Formats: sequence, C-alpha cells, structure tokens
Amino acid sequence: MEQRKTGGQISAKFELKPPPYPLNALEPHMSKDTLEFHWGKHHRAYVDNLNKQIVGTELGDGKSLEDVVIASYNKGDLLPAFNNAAQAWNHDFFWESMKPGGGGKPSGELLGLIERDFGSFENFLEEFKAAAATQFGSGWAWLVYKANNRADVANAVNPLPSEKDKSLLVVKTPNAVNPLVWDYSSLLTIDVWEHAYYLDFQNRRPDYISVFMDKLVSWESVSKRLETAKAPAT
Repeated sequence: MEQRKTGGQISAKFELKPPPYPLNALEPHMSKDTLEFHWGKHHRAYVDNLNKQIVGTELGDGKSLEDVVIASYNKGDLLPAFNNAAQAWNHDFFWESMKPGGGGKPSGELLGLIERDFGSFENFLEEFKAAAATQFGSGWAWLVYKANNRADVANAVNPLPSEKDKSLLVVKTPNAVNPLVWDYSSLLTIDVWEHAYYLDFQNRRPDYISVFMDKLVSWESVSKRLETAKAPAT
C-alpha cells in the first residue's frame, strides 16, 4: 500500500501485486491467457475501483486492506467499498495459494490436523471439492483455521476461543465474502467465479477444481499460513 500526504491528510492507495511467479508458470494447468485476463483485468479493476471508492473517506486513512475489508463488511450491512476491497484481498490470497509444480499432499503438522479434523486427507479433498463445486453462482471455497483470536472483532461468529474452536473447517462464500469477516484464519482458497477458469475449462468447473487441487496448490504456503494462524492462539 502506498501512502501519500495531500492537504494535511494521509491518503492510502492500494497497489496491484503481481502473482509470485511468471504469468506462464502455471501452464499447462492454468494458461498465461487466463492469468493475463484474470489478474491483469479483473484483479486490476478491483484494486483501481477500490482506490476510487476510499479516497477522502475514513477507509482511506492508512488502514490495511484487511482492516478495510472488515470495516466495510459492517456486520453484514455492506458499505460500497466492500466488494472491491474483499475481491482485491481474495485474489492476492488466491495467487499465493498456487505454485508451479504444486498439488500432491501436505506433510507435517498441516497433514496431522487435516487427518484429525476430517478423518483423512482424502475426506478433506472430497469436502473441499464439493464445497467449490456446489457454491451456486460466483464465490469461493476455503480451508480455514477457526481460532477466533481477536475477541473484539464485531463480525466474529464466536469471539471467545476454546480448545474445540482450534480446528480446520471447509467453508464456501458467495461473491466477494471471505472468512476475514468471521475472524477465521484463511489457509487456502479457490476462486470459482467463472472468469477464473472459463478460458481453460469452459463450464467444466469440477475439472478445474480437480486440476487446482492435484497440480497447483502450494501446500508450503498453506503450512506457513497455519503456523501464523496458530501463533497468537497458543
């Protein structure tokens, strides 16, 4: 985020971050054309529109993108900036959920928690794929760590953590909504808006989901996110 001082006030301008790999690096599983269209046009539009919406408002006074998402969610009574803020955050998170040569199976603590909370890695895959496939219309599917670390988050479903809360869940969200608004720690996401896969898979969403899980997921990123999510809860 770039900050500029104008008229004695600090105004924030969010920047479009590139994916952490070249745009052709996910081929043949996700084409360069898809990345150029999805990141270069859709993601860019969310960032550009967000910057226009927050200029001169309290949301543009140096808040982080996460804070703008939570504030503009406004306990479900969405403020105008929410959709663009959330989609900007969601896409940053999505690009970082993938890597060239990804997929396979996680290891270590992440695999142990998946097996504890879902019964097996195969059960998790089935549940995650089902959530992504059955999200009606546009939206996202997520693997989250439900710790509820910040008891003062007004949007949190269950703001006081217990040992039972410290678990992995699969959730799906419509449109731009993401787990930040419930104070869940996101670990993995897949974008099931049609523009995420139509150039490569047309209307075959289940095929896209399978390729994402089998060939693209960066389990290293997911493990690092879990480590970060657990740190304040221990």
